[in-house]
Amino acid sequence: MKKFVKPAGLALAFAIVSISFLACGKEKNDSLKLRNVGKYEQSMTKDAAAQMEKELGAFEITAEQRELAKENIAGYKVIDAGRGNPNWINTKARFAFTRFMNFALSECQRTLNNGDMAGHADKNGIGERFDKSMNPSDKTDAFRIKAIDYCVKNLNMNKDEIVYELLNGIIGDFYPSPSRCLKNTEVILNHYLESVLYNGNKLADQTLVLPTEGGSAAMCYIFHTLSHNKLLRPGDKIAIATPIFTPYLQIPSVNNYGLVSINGSSEDKNNWDISEKELEKLESKEIKAFFLVNPSNPASHALSDATLKRLEEVVKKNPNLIILTDDVYGTFVDSFETVYSRIPHNTILVYSFSKLYGATGWRIGLIATNKDNVMDELLSKLPKKDMDALNKEYSIVTTEPESMKFIDRVAADSRSIGLYHTSGLSTPSQIFMDLIALTNLVEGEKDPYIEQSNELVRQRYLTLMNELHLPADASNENARYYTLIDVNEVIKKNYDENFANWKIANKTDIQFLNDLAKKKGVVLMYGPGFDAQQGTVRISLANNNAEDYKELARRLFELLDEYHAEYSAE
Repeated sequence: MKKFVKPAGLALAFAIVSISFLACGKEKNDSLKLRNVGKYEQSMTKDAAAQMEKELGAFEITAEQRELAKENIAGYKVIDAGRGNPNWINTKARFAFTRFMNFALSECQRTLNNGDMAGHADKNGIGERFDKSMNPSDKTDAFRIKAIDYCVKNLNMNKDEIVYELLNGIIGDFYPSPSRCLKNTEVILNHYLESVLYNGNKLADQTLVLPTEGGSAAMCYIFHTLSHNKLLRPGDKIAIATPIFTPYLQIPSVNNYGLVSINGSSEDKNNWDISEKELEKLESKEIKAFFLVNPSNPASHALSDATLKRLEEVVKKNPNLIILTDDVYGTFVDSFETVYSRIPHNTILVYSFSKLYGATGWRIGLIATNKDNVMDELLSKLPKKDMDALNKEYSIVTTEPESMKFIDRVAADSRSIGLYHTSGLSTPSQIFMDLIALTNLVEGEKDPYIEQSNELVRQRYLTLMNELHLPADASNENARYYTLIDVNEVIKKNYDENFANWKIANKTDIQFLNDLAKKKGVVLMYGPGFDAQQGTVRISLANNNAEDYKELARRLFELLDEYHAEYSAE
């Protein structure tokens, strides 16, 4: 099924950067450019606007349009389909979190209760006291009973130990210990990943997990450690599958590492699968790493089984290839399978709970690697000069730095090594991740919450496509969390090709988006900022209701009608 989109292909150097660079970037220059974007019609030539479109990222452009939409000329209620955060949340995990906090506080007061001061919980007999505090007829307590029983019976945990870890973690009075991930938390998160991402492959016992402050922090940490540990060096060839999440494209242009670019485009004509021609490029041993979002952002398509099999063949010819896959949207595809489950030795997995569970503000994600992985292999083969220098640095936190695994180096690097003992995601955040994961694990093969979330975005997607008079993509790989729409194709289908050509010649993509925001109060995202083709916009199906997408389409056509009147007058 065609979606009227063909990506532009990638000509970019992907940089491995320090966290400080990622945090600061080009803030000052972008601020000046954003003020100019809003003044486009009054003060900018078309060439100047085109240059700005190349330099600014999609999120920076959308920030200006969000401001324009607030006081739109039509006086419409703003419809912001730019952001990816969902407009729903998971309540089961949140209710359970609150109840566990209350139980934890009562346990702390058992040992010391002096005004606002309490002590630490007593581990001895805590499981029995937990059972006595439960009301099985209460919905939240019933879930908590099932969650603890699952940990004991299915994950072979000691009841006192898991309850004590949950309560100590939720109180947050101890540094994370182990620093990388709490002991039982790692087991729970591994089984969750196996449940929702591995499509039947059993890798929970072979995987190491590092919880992080969301998926974006995971990316920052990984890029920094790959560079710091000489696994990727300036000048190395890096492949990246596009269209892709905008910051992946912005990092190199901000920092000018000058790495050699590789075209790793996926195409609509291939149902957003990576073409054979592009996959062949990965077989070259000159390619050191391959980065992708799966399902993709903004195209919202998962890789097919055929492409996963082809990637297995790729690593046979390029065995040292490091693959980084961001699978935050994986649960929105039925029978999804991550690259990690097929190629665990070569793959770094990034996952976030933010989208499915309405937790973007929590900043909870993770990094997962196999216990046997190519990063550790490559570390053991570094030139002696590099190895000696790294061993000296890591020797301040371990007596065997040469044996320190890549994922533990990521944790150490996240605190500049010297503060490794204070590294790790906050323990309350780790416990919240546990409870979210357990909402899925206690359900078995079919999770009603995931099915409900998938149906929600499916209905919104179908509503939008119907109102735009475009064919819906019914393929199994379509996550429907976002969709890429080619505005010029919408014009051709609903008006005529001459009008579409006039729009291309007279209205830049940014001007169209500015007009849509300023005149009609609709905010969409700039497709080329994701390395999609000119004329495309990304529409989030996550953060508005179905009726809003009907209204969005109506306002889009209202603007196009105004353009058509201008075109006819000429």
